[in-house]
Amino acid sequence: MNLALIAAFVVATFLLAVVPGPDMLFIVANAGVGGRRAGVVAAAGMSTGLAGHTVAAVVGLTALIQAAPEALTAVRVVGAVFLLYLAIGSWRASRTGAIDAEAPVVMRRSLRKVYLMATLTNLANPKVVLFYLAFLPQFLTTGAHAWPVWVQLLVLGAVFIVVGFPVDAAIGLTAGGLAEKLLRRPSVRRRIQRACALLFGGLAVRLLADTVQ
Repeated sequence: MNLALIAAFVVATFLLAVVPGPDMLFIVANAGVGGRRAGVVAAAGMSTGLAGHTVAAVVGLTALIQAAPEALTAVRVVGAVFLLYLAIGSWRASRTGAIDAEAPVVMRRSLRKVYLMATLTNLANPKVVLFYLAFLPQFLTTGAHAWPVWVQLLVLGAVFIVVGFPVDAAIGLTAGGLAEKLLRRPSVRRRIQRACALLFGGLAVRLLADTVQ
């Protein structure tokens, strides 16, 4: 790999990171109900998912998915189930309306759960799988002096994470900071929770629609 190729990959990765997609919407939704910390933790979970995709590419999981399309279908279904779980939880929270005046304005959602859900959501995103299948190979080099393919994949995956995480974290901080101000009003808080429930549900439907196509 040469510096020009890596620079081109950095530019392409940044452009992909700033384009709104399911991962970004997930970060915004969690920041909306959990504040800035939840937004950053969700971004970290997304980066962990990307690390998982990178390792999978190295060990050959992408080849397995190409040979067995039902594996990708299973991943999509699992992702949809988790998103539906989040949608139901957010909607139920909006209906209870139980708000403690002495409690922080941020909804008490476990940051560990946010992290795990973000990781699983990224791992279940079929577009990320397709990205690794179709996009990364364009930046691989061959020849006598080329790095081993698995090393190149690790480097490209690391670059993807290094470029993408600051973008996702900035989005989480911005959305979370705005949400923490708005959540001081119980009525606004309920509307945000319901909006997040609809968002999670919409993402789940989108994953299932991709599965049946």
